[in-house]
Amino acid sequence: MLVALVPLFDENMAVRAYSVFTQKNNYLLNPLMLGTGQYDGAANIAGLELIQSMGIETLSEDKEVFIPISNINVFADIEGQCNVPHERIALLIDNTIPPIEMYVNRLRELKESGFKLAIRKLAVSEFESYREVLKLVDYVFLNNRKIAIDKAKIYFGKLFPNVKLCAGNIDNMEIYEKLRANGGYQFYEGVFYRVPITKGQNEVAPLKVNYIELLNTVNDDNFELTKAADIIGRDTALTISLLKMVNSMSLNSGISSIRHAAAMLGQRELKKWINTAVVNALYADKPNEITRLSLLRAKFAENLASAFDLAVKKEELFLMGLFSVLDVILEKPMEEALKMVTVSKEISDALLYNKGKLAPLYEFMVQYETANWPEVSRLMILQGLDEAKISAAYMDSLVWYRLLCLRL
Repeated sequence: MLVALVPLFDENMAVRAYSVFTQKNNYLLNPLMLGTGQYDGAANIAGLELIQSMGIETLSEDKEVFIPISNINVFADIEGQCNVPHERIALLIDNTIPPIEMYVNRLRELKESGFKLAIRKLAVSEFESYREVLKLVDYVFLNNRKIAIDKAKIYFGKLFPNVKLCAGNIDNMEIYEKLRANGGYQFYEGVFYRVPITKGQNEVAPLKVNYIELLNTVNDDNFELTKAADIIGRDTALTISLLKMVNSMSLNSGISSIRHAAAMLGQRELKKWINTAVVNALYADKPNEITRLSLLRAKFAENLASAFDLAVKKEELFLMGLFSVLDVILEKPMEEALKMVTVSKEISDALLYNKGKLAPLYEFMVQYETANWPEVSRLMILQGLDEAKISAAYMDSLVWYRLLCLRL
């Protein structure tokens, strides 16, 4: 089973919820599954299985999680499959669930048991026929690419004032800003928050220059611990984080200096810590999802290394993921941003030109994180990738990020 988390933002660019999208079978590889085979195990809800196995805190510590359900598993024992407070879960349906009595009654039961309800993929022509369903739902997702959502907003405001609207498939910041200015939406969903920068500022903030210097120091071969320690000492937050990290690893505290703390970690561990802690600080003035995206990409890319026969490139792949949104962070085109940091030509080629040994992995990772399952399935066939290994690589990156947040 493949799984991806898609963030939902509010008007302040803060993440307020996640949607869990899954694919149980690669239909390009197994076309027979498009027949009756696609219903095997259909009563099990993949998103809830994931929560059962990993815990909802791994996906989101305090936010709602949207879980898609189908016209078949809507009648499953959803209550029994869910081991978290029902109010944390919004069951997401679409127009494959018809607005007939037996479905409406089942949705009402789920609502009464504490679940929230959401609906997507409704065409404007279906609004009226879905009145009884719309009376029950808490959220309606409006596809910005397919319908005039401003007009749809007026319709729901008049007839269903308690329904919260979610503007979906937002491609760029210009559209997001326009929708936000008009107001009336609870959530915003799309790739707008990570669209590449094409033009940027002339200068980078002094604090960020300090972080970049530190990254360049540790990503040079045979860097000096003392030099890295001295740069860390210029930033109070990094100093505290380093001392916290070292104290958690050592039974005997009594660290006498930042250089002492750096020496206790050693070159390899210090480099690993800096490449995560510094990025976390570097991105502090950006939406928290950008930091999360950068770190998840880094770990996911590292975890995918063996699947792409790139095991010897694990460290480079980690950096590639880490710096894949550097243009957004530094507010400069990627070509200019990469000139400020020490990266290999292979990383630069992958991020700038989508070429070289690392490029196929990077392309796969980007398609995966947006849950573009048809393209993911195609790439898995071309690369000969094992679904179980890919799924394990992504889930491990979620667990790693959760533990990292607890330490930083």
